[in-house]
Amino acid sequence: MSNKVILVIMDGVGYDTALSQCGYLEGMVELGRARRWKMRTALPTISAAMYETIHTGLSPLDHGVSGNEALRRSNVPNVFDQLHQAGHSTAAVAHSYFHTLYNGPYDPVEHVEVEDETKAIQYGRFYSMEGYSAANICAPAEIDLCAQATRLIRRHTPDYVLLHSSSVDSLGHKYTADSAQYRIQTWHIDNALARTIPIWLESGYEVLVTADHGMNADGHHGGNEEIMRHVPFYYFGADEVPTKDQVLDQLAIAPTVLSRIGVGIPESMKQRPLLKG
Repeated sequence: MSNKVILVIMDGVGYDTALSQCGYLEGMVELGRARRWKMRTALPTISAAMYETIHTGLSPLDHGVSGNEALRRSNVPNVFDQLHQAGHSTAAVAHSYFHTLYNGPYDPVEHVEVEDETKAIQYGRFYSMEGYSAANICAPAEIDLCAQATRLIRRHTPDYVLLHSSSVDSLGHKYTADSAQYRIQTWHIDNALARTIPIWLESGYEVLVTADHGMNADGHHGGNEEIMRHVPFYYFGADEVPTKDQVLDQLAIAPTVLSRIGVGIPESMKQRPLLKG
């Protein structure tokens, strides 16, 4: 089996928020054109730790990236390295943390755009959000991120594409998850996906949409509250899928991506792929 896969990470979007605000995604589920499950994240529910968990299939306590501080390159088997070593192409439109984790130290002048087939992320468009503050969250527009991913797809047809949006997380920290700003920004992601997922599907990609973690009414995450740990997982594709009411494990995303693309799953990834084909 060899499919092409796009993974969308809606940073900070909890399960209930996705169901109430993502009209396009939920509409596709209602029509039977997508599937959606509740997914339980690993701990601690901190962004960089979850990025590495999503791409390694390991708990932060095992892969060693337990927070956003002192980031370094991943030193365990991960989706980007496994695909690159197997001769597959990769791309990312994402926060610069992903460059640090999978390509190495990030220099905004050198790495805001990456076109380097020797790297684990061969084609990249990265943003740093430098200057982030309560007065300016420095978030790119959702449609701009989706458009950049679409341009990379049309130019390079990578086997794996990561699209990561930080805006909801940033607004959640400022206004909390119990705010109009948080909810409306979640809709903005959904609205951008409504304009680009059809293009990606027509280009032959399967699309996975999830979140790294949720957010609580204090504008915080990192702990073990259900509102922090329960996130959505959407699948656009034709494969046989798990029972609808099953709660999925975030550690299964990495082996799922590798299995969809047809690359062997390393022994370190213990969870079985979510999709059966």
